[in-house]
Amino acid sequence: MTEAVIQLKDVSLTLGEGASSVHVLKGISLDVAAGEATGIVGPSGSGKSTLLMVLAGLERVDAGSVRIAGELLNGKSEDQIASFRGRNIGIVFQSFHLIPNMTALENVAVPLELAGAADPFGVAARELAAVGLADRVTHYPGELSGGEQQRVAIARALAPSPRILIADEPTGNLDQATGKQVADLLFAKAVERAMTLVLVTHDPALAARCTRQIAMRSGRIEAGAILARIPA
Repeated sequence: MTEAVIQLKDVSLTLGEGASSVHVLKGISLDVAAGEATGIVGPSGSGKSTLLMVLAGLERVDAGSVRIAGELLNGKSEDQIASFRGRNIGIVFQSFHLIPNMTALENVAVPLELAGAADPFGVAARELAAVGLADRVTHYPGELSGGEQQRVAIARALAPSPRILIADEPTGNLDQATGKQVADLLFAKAVERAMTLVLVTHDPALAARCTRQIAMRSGRIEAGAILARIPA
């Protein structure tokens, strides 16, 4: 039986306080197998991105358990979670989140350097070459196209060799052709490195490329909405 690398059990989360509080996640239970590609879909405000933040340890749950790569995140300190995330989880955001006054090489290398990795700049150069940016390593984000910036972000996410790759609307700020190229890269790298891929998207074509799709609405996984893709 394939190992579950992500295990959520009856997870609930409320954001805000008092009259402004919002019950964002309501009793979410979900297992994701190692190596699986899972697409999370649903209307705006359904809790998709918050669920990704819970998986990444960037949001703490109010109730339920979160077990990632065999480790229970509940009860860990912020430093422990940050260290765990740095070793196990790569994150790609819609808005790239690159540091504007650092080159592509530095954007990929500096997180590795801070984590104490061996040869961070050598690893960064190899990862940028792997995403087709060997000739852009000295360029700053403002000198790169949107697609190139997202490739730098993907290289940064891949550099620590994580078991899990999380992507929040990774093609949302890109035109259709560039978005397809970025999606092709994400899926190819996930397969090549045997990573588990979890992505949030509004794009039905992107979601359809996943092993399965999970539909969310109003903070819950819709009944019967964990849909397996039938291989062609």
